[in-house]
Amino acid sequence: MDHSAVFTALDKVCEENICVLSGPSESPYGTVTKRLVACMRKIRQHGRALEPVVASFTAVYHHYDFDAQTPANGYRTLVKVLQSCLVHIIHKGRYIASNCRGAFFRAEHNAAEMEAYCSALCQLRALLHLAQRLIHDNAHGHLYSPQDADLSDRFVQEYSSMHKACFYGRCLGFQFSPALRPFLQTIVISMVSYGETYGRQQSGIGTAALSLLTSGKYVINPELRGAEFERITQNLDLHFWKSFWNVTESDILSGFTRIASNPVQVNLTLTVPPESLRLPLASDPRLSTSVSPPVAHWGPGPVHMRLISYDLRDGQDSEELLGFSPGDVAPIASPRLPWLQKKPPSPWLLIHFHGGGFVAQTSRSHENYLRNWSKELSVPVLSVDYSLSPEAPFPRALEECFYAYCWALKHCHLLGSTAERVCLAGDSAGGNLCITVSMKALTAGIRVPDGIMAAYPATLLTTDASPSRLLTLIDPLLPLGVLSRCINAYAGSDFQTIQPSERRGSLSALGRDTALLLSDLTQGASNWIQSLLDPTRTAPRQGTDHRRASAGAATAGTADILHYPDGFEPLRSECHAYVLPTSYPVIRNPFVSPLLAPTGLLKGLPPVHLVASALDALLDDSVMFAKKLRAMGQAVTLTVVDDLPHGFLSLAQVCKETQFACDICVSRIRMVFQPDAAGASPQT
Repeated sequence: MDHSAVFTALDKVCEENICVLSGPSESPYGTVTKRLVACMRKIRQHGRALEPVVASFTAVYHHYDFDAQTPANGYRTLVKVLQSCLVHIIHKGRYIASNCRGAFFRAEHNAAEMEAYCSALCQLRALLHLAQRLIHDNAHGHLYSPQDADLSDRFVQEYSSMHKACFYGRCLGFQFSPALRPFLQTIVISMVSYGETYGRQQSGIGTAALSLLTSGKYVINPELRGAEFERITQNLDLHFWKSFWNVTESDILSGFTRIASNPVQVNLTLTVPPESLRLPLASDPRLSTSVSPPVAHWGPGPVHMRLISYDLRDGQDSEELLGFSPGDVAPIASPRLPWLQKKPPSPWLLIHFHGGGFVAQTSRSHENYLRNWSKELSVPVLSVDYSLSPEAPFPRALEECFYAYCWALKHCHLLGSTAERVCLAGDSAGGNLCITVSMKALTAGIRVPDGIMAAYPATLLTTDASPSRLLTLIDPLLPLGVLSRCINAYAGSDFQTIQPSERRGSLSALGRDTALLLSDLTQGASNWIQSLLDPTRTAPRQGTDHRRASAGAATAGTADILHYPDGFEPLRSECHAYVLPTSYPVIRNPFVSPLLAPTGLLKGLPPVHLVASALDALLDDSVMFAKKLRAMGQAVTLTVVDDLPHGFLSLAQVCKETQFACDICVSRIRMVFQPDAAGASPQT
């Protein structure tokens, strides 16, 4: 849609509403009408100020694209998000102008809706101003400037004090595909309800189930929902996020996943002991090198993996492989049936590293798409359950993933593969590990994988400002406060040298929570009924680090806040965020942030296929990494899908748009396995 046409339509609908609502006939809604008129005037003012700003972006943002066939970068995304907001306002404004005199017009509801979008428009105007500063201060064609720490610090300061609740209430998910909005609303309501009960129990399905009974007020009061979500995303600690994200690991939710995804013949958990491996050198297979087991922080330890295969293949039911599986697991349900025939080993092997911000989840919560991949590609999938931060910060996860890769190469015959072609695949943090494991293979002199498929990877683990990172102000799935906590956890900012006593800390509480659930149901039902009767009632805010919140408020209050033009000022939050700076030297390590890697560490990487979303806060990570690889002459492709959030692989079955994006990932993996059948070589 033409941007000038959108602004023209916005100005027209504002004028129409002001005339209708301020007409000579007396309105039956009194003060509500005055609120609407004042709101439309503010929207008109914002629109007129924003039109030349958008025009300045549209004149230059093509310089920041990967190529002409991939029109995507953070500047384009900010304009796209603004346009989505304006279109919502135009549609709502036309409805108000046409129906405001009707007997069934919900004046209070429509006024609240328009005021929420007016607040969102105000904050988006502030983001575009910050983006203008980035264009001015960064080098031509560069989406971020790691040398300009002052600009990044000011961005964090702005984030800490700016109002965000409007994006999590009535305006929630307006920028994404309409089919995703009910799902996002469910996630946000679940999160704020979970945050209300957080602290009463450690984690797990008990808290999650109780939260469902206390969520009524957040359904009927979007403003309360937005305010609570802003508080949670800004000031609850990392343990809350680990606990909430790991609810997907519960038997109930993972059972639903198995029902909705393809059944597989093999679903086997493996525990590989920490033993040295010998692998041939890539330069001369007659020579070999030793690969040590992971040792960082607490010494040698086992590596956990999951083997998924749609078909049973030779080697997958061998006694040698089953010896790596815990005795209490029944991973191969049907291979012992007499009519089931084993297939020969696949020439391909897919090794997967899951996402979760380096702090949460396992292969279990990613099974839904891994099962489908195994069927669609007819390939065994080995997913690595690496140790999580903050208990296991860098480089433990990288060491475990690299060891798992080497073990898979040496023992591919047990996995149902000859490993003629090997692809690494991962999303978010897992995408980062795909790249860094390949870098370690290069430095070790062993075989590198034949290709990488990284979905929305994190390639720069800092809070350096970039236009797409500005989206962390409005993103319900990846707010800056949460992103910085994950980064600092992986960097080891809060690490104590204690070996985790349990492999997956999130699962240990599930049995205990289930036992506690029955005793809480009565109280939960009572709270739910009361919340419906009194939507303004809120529970004690547990889990907030008040010391950090106060420190954040003080920092934001005394900081050198950016100045805005023409007397404009964004809305400020009463609940200031505390964002830890990502200033630890390890963050700049190229094996943490591969975007910062020198040419020598990236030269020789296999073809890299990046799949990103235009509305993801990490979009610029993919764009800049793809540009860097192309400038070095490395084979790389970048595909950017529209209207989807970060983490879309886990949402593959939610709507057709996410399924389409997942299909693109499958096609990129197939390009690694069948390069001659792909139809075209990767862009270089």
